[in-house]
Amino acid sequence: MAQRDENSVHAIVTDPPYALVEYEDKDHDKMRQGQGGLWRIPPSFDGSQRSPLPRFTVLTPKEREKLNTFFKAFAYQTQRILVPGGHLVIAANPLLSTTVFYACETSGMEKRGELIRIVKTLRGGDRPKGAETEFSDVSVMPRSSWEPWGLFRKPISEKTVAQNLRKWGTGGFRRISDDEPFRDIFEAAPARSPERDLAPHPSLKPQKLMRYIVRGVLPLSRGVVYDPFCGSGSTLAAAANLGLSAIGTERDVQYLTMAHQAIPRLSQIKIST
Repeated sequence: MAQRDENSVHAIVTDPPYALVEYEDKDHDKMRQGQGGLWRIPPSFDGSQRSPLPRFTVLTPKEREKLNTFFKAFAYQTQRILVPGGHLVIAANPLLSTTVFYACETSGMEKRGELIRIVKTLRGGDRPKGAETEFSDVSVMPRSSWEPWGLFRKPISEKTVAQNLRKWGTGGFRRISDDEPFRDIFEAAPARSPERDLAPHPSLKPQKLMRYIVRGVLPLSRGVVYDPFCGSGSTLAAAANLGLSAIGTERDVQYLTMAHQAIPRLSQIKIST
């Protein structure tokens, strides 16, 4: 991000490493070997093998402070490279969203709300470990059924949103239709086959969700969408499907290789509306 020019992208859509530490080499290697570590390796369920999940509840105060520092630096670069009125749409989870969103908002970005993704997962809801029978009526945490995405905007440079739209093409969200505005609740199940077969990334987001977001963040259907943590390329694939311009960066060589192969194929996936 630091190498991008100022005012060079029109929107940022990303699913960042929430805890940072889960993508350290030692924890990443454990996850890939199925050994766990910070990653929880869930059992198979209904005949399907579930993907690893980061255990954010194990973060120490020092790691949470590191998270806050990281996202303040991220928000600074976000505001620098976005054009005025450009939006940041950033995935989070109920455990860490307050930390991530606060860091973005206090760095100068305007919070414009949250997109709530309705999704039923296997995260949480378990009985106390080692005492499942003794406390059979207890769930340690709620079973997660929603995912928050923060909506932030770089302040507009013009007096009105209309003037900003004319100059920069940004400032709002593209409506779903003439009769329906862009909405902040969206239901999207976890990515399944064939998407996961094409891009077996532990945090793969479904094309149904990514196409909705990517379409929405370019209100005039022009400009560049950027994903600084593009993983297997789901954001870029969504843009390709919609005929929009997008760029991404990824530091992990395995994920970068995966993205090169998966993006053109994911972009052709047909989804139910």
